[in-house]
Amino acid sequence: MTASITRPDVPPELVERIPPIVDVDSHVVEPPDVWSARLPAKYRDVGPHVVLLPSGQPKLDGGAYIEAPGTEGEPVAWWVYEDHYYSVKRLIAAAGYPPDEITLQGITFDDMRPGCWQPQARLGDMDVNGVEAQLSFPNYPRFCGQLFLRGHDRELARLCVEAYNDWMVGEWCAGRNGRLIPLCLVPMWDADLAADEVRRNAARGARAVAFSELPSYLGLPSIYSGYWDRFFAACEETATVVCMHIGSGTKTPQTSDDAPDAVASTIIFGNSVASMTDFLLSGLLDRYPNLKLMYAECQIGWIPYLLERLDDVWETHRGWSDSQLHCPERPSTYYYRQVHSCFFKDAVGVELLARVGRDNVMFETDYPHQDGTWPYSREAAAEQFGHLDDVSIRKLARDNAINLLGLSLDR
Repeated sequence: MTASITRPDVPPELVERIPPIVDVDSHVVEPPDVWSARLPAKYRDVGPHVVLLPSGQPKLDGGAYIEAPGTEGEPVAWWVYEDHYYSVKRLIAAAGYPPDEITLQGITFDDMRPGCWQPQARLGDMDVNGVEAQLSFPNYPRFCGQLFLRGHDRELARLCVEAYNDWMVGEWCAGRNGRLIPLCLVPMWDADLAADEVRRNAARGARAVAFSELPSYLGLPSIYSGYWDRFFAACEETATVVCMHIGSGTKTPQTSDDAPDAVASTIIFGNSVASMTDFLLSGLLDRYPNLKLMYAECQIGWIPYLLERLDDVWETHRGWSDSQLHCPERPSTYYYRQVHSCFFKDAVGVELLARVGRDNVMFETDYPHQDGTWPYSREAAAEQFGHLDDVSIRKLARDNAINLLGLSLDR
């Protein structure tokens, strides 16, 4: 790794305390040939492929973009899958651009940093950011592959999931000395297929899978139903971490139709609050004591109060609320044993670290999204937890991630 660049307003002695980061939440902008190079010939025209068309006027609706190409103007990159159009946006490839230039307008692949979509260039951007290894969530298929859940042709959708995973394991991560960590998708519409795909990818070294924080928001069975047990059993059996990115329930919380998007952007962590509550009361973590969960990009400052409230409801309201129906131990017991979260802008959470659990949290960068800290992620880490003891710093910056994902990196 080369030396990271330094932001002058952060004391260098604090930055030097931050070891090479193991980043558990970045994103990849999928290259144009991920699916066209891997799908059977009969599916290449209806499977995901990129065309150049004029930009439209995208609207964010419930966590998904509604848009169509325009009729005039400079061409931008559009993903086309069956009858669905999605433009590649500056918002999802924002690294290196000032905030006032980051909009929902479409761009081409030439308009973004190569590190957004080229693996070797990504390693270079990691080097200047002080990041040794990195796990990347998808962009175009959405954070747990919701795009393919909405596909009309289920066979095509299954092949699209498998093609993404083949690219992720065999091209994006392969030959990178363990620095790019595979995160795979599953067919969200079928728990048996999902379990099979977990096992297929685990057999070639993948130990992380994307899942929805709130599958019921996607019209799928809840985690209380028992439907997903076969999937969770496969994850436990293969030591595959269930990774749930904020927004993976697609339904974005909003206070009113006329509230600005800034409201939803602020309160979206509420979906993670709801999801963690579900998991801690569902009995799943009791039945699968070696299953590990990871919440991405939701920050951590809210966790101590949630655990306090859960434990109180579990005890105080046990007579009528079914709080102990599936949950024989205090909910916080399962959290400290099996749940992890990550953060990149949460000084409050660091102040509450003893209650959040210094073994339960990890640092992230969110590269190349606008909210991310590239190229000053070491500085962001130093500002928030560079004052802690050496053991705590290493746990947050790298050791917890190495342990959770079973990585072959120095501790």
